[in-house]
Amino acid sequence: MRLTPRPEAVSGFRPLDAGMDEPFDMLAACHERVERMLALLTRLQQHLRDKGPDESARQAARDVMRYFDLAAPLHHQDEELHVFPPLLNGPDAGLRTLVQRLVEDHRDMEVAWLQARQVLQAVAETATLEQALPGPTEMSILDRFAALYGRHLADEDLLAYPAAQALLSAQALQVMSRDMMKRRGAHTL
Repeated sequence: MRLTPRPEAVSGFRPLDAGMDEPFDMLAACHERVERMLALLTRLQQHLRDKGPDESARQAARDVMRYFDLAAPLHHQDEELHVFPPLLNGPDAGLRTLVQRLVEDHRDMEVAWLQARQVLQAVAETATLEQALPGPTEMSILDRFAALYGRHLADEDLLAYPAAQALLSAQALQVMSRDMMKRRGAHTL
């Protein structure tokens, strides 16, 4: 079983094509990558139980860390700068409540990531198969981190993104796209 994802799976963004809804395509691509990284995390946990912390496990741990260290924070920042504000300022009380929870989710994910990262760092730095494997407590830390994303991604994809996209002007979408690209070091059109 291949543990490591393709290189583009850990990228913080995908190449852009012209289009007014492009920033939301970028956000959707990020969600796809999050799902791939969480699937990799699940495969890693099974691999650790079956084979221990071999080189494949160490590389998978590094890949997951790279994604959640670099791309995930940028993604959360994209949402908090561009997606959430129009919903918080909008007339829909249900969406305001949802966005408040999504922001809380981001804070919970940050805390859970610090704990999950420690477990993954230990796997990545394991020098020999004889070293201790992550135990049930460490595995539950990884499970908890992954579980935080389930409802969160669905609520963004099905509720927050469509509502924000409907509220944002073409100019706001262009500004959003340029900002997202700039923070990722990509040149803008």
